[in-house]
This record gives sequence, C-alpha cells and structure tokens, in this order.
Amino acid sequence: MKYLTLIEKTGTGYSAYSPDLAGCVSTGSTIEEVTANMEEAIQFHLEGLKLEGYEIPEPKTTSIYIEALV
Repeated sequence: MKYLTLIEKTGTGYSAYSPDLAGCVSTGSTIEEVTANMEEAIQFHLEGLKLEGYEIPEPKTTSIYIEALV
C-alpha cells in the first residue's frame, strides 16, 4: 500500500505526516532523512495497529497541485 505523505519545511528541518494514518508523524534535518524516518514510522505504526487487533486503514487521500495565477 502507498500512503500519501506530506512534508513541510520547519525552522529546524522538515516534518512529515500521513493524513490516512492519524498520529503517524516524523521529522528530519533533510528531505532524505525525513523520508527515511517516515517510511520507518509508517511500518512501525502499521505493525502496532496489527498487534492491537485494529484494521489497517486503506489509503484514501490523494493530492493535486492547483496552479494559481498571480
């Protein structure tokens, strides 16, 4: 499964989260680091859900870019 992950620039690096996985977040000092950390966080999150007997949420979020004329 592929989960949409949003990456945002912060004052100290980058943060990431997946809208389909409530509470699944990560940080990193570079985009590469936050991406790797988020991949690990998603795996850990899904394994935790399975261990607790919860259903694994289906990815539902999509994204598009909207061009704004300024």
